[in-house]
Amino acid sequence: MRQTLRVAVPNKGALAETAADTLAEAGYRRRRDPKELVLVDPANDVEFFFLRPRDIAVYVGSGTLDAGITGRDLLLDSGANAEEVLQLGFGQSTFRFAAAPGTITGVDQLDGRRVATAYPHLLATWLAERSLKATVVGLDGAVETAVSLGVADAIADVVSTGTTLRNAGLEVFGDPLLHSEATLIAADNRARHPRLDVLIRRVEGVLVARRYVLMDYDIPTDAVTAAVAITPGLESPTVSPLHDSGWSAVRAMVRREDTNRVMDELWEVGGRAILVTEIHACRL
Repeated sequence: MRQTLRVAVPNKGALAETAADTLAEAGYRRRRDPKELVLVDPANDVEFFFLRPRDIAVYVGSGTLDAGITGRDLLLDSGANAEEVLQLGFGQSTFRFAAAPGTITGVDQLDGRRVATAYPHLLATWLAERSLKATVVGLDGAVETAVSLGVADAIADVVSTGTTLRNAGLEVFGDPLLHSEATLIAADNRARHPRLDVLIRRVEGVLVARRYVLMDYDIPTDAVTAAVAITPGLESPTVSPLHDSGWSAVRAMVRREDTNRVMDELWEVGGRAILVTEIHACRL
């Protein structure tokens, strides 16, 4: 009897929605009730546990669960004995310092200052690595008002667009402390669950399908070399002869954001009947 893979996923928020979409596209069950805390997927030998994103790394690092989806920032702040096994490419953000305009303009000015954050372990580690002796003020939740209320001289927070900080009268300074995104994590001191490799391959297929499209086109045979230089594919494109001996058909994967530019370039070298198809899943 196969042992069930136990996976933690975020229970709410934008991260939860995108994670649910990704897993559904990878062939796993989607919960119907947002209040459901455990979802059993017997067809795939997986149990999904819906937890607060901040708690997921703790459960995975302790070995209670085999894997989980959470943010890199939350993983590092937890201090849990877990590691990233797959970057998921969504939920991107940066961890940055901010202060009232003109008060602090560089990280070298943080010595002796108070810095409020909802990520105290992550911040304390970053400061210690740079021998900066700032006082970390740990807060649970939004920290934008910490400066105006006199609790801190600066804040360190996760930023997507920076709009919230600007609305609070704060100005970002210094380089990002961390670039974060959603990641699939597993405990770093245990043998990987065999069904976790299946999940990784499935999710990787979904992520590739989101980044690429399939492009088919006809091209004069004497222009195939030029066309293949434009669409090299992941390994090599498929080239097939057409009924007309002077023409060939080419199929290749192309990065989604390059689609229209590639079509223009193919047209210039003689490509015709250029078709673009969505990729719903793949294995590489």
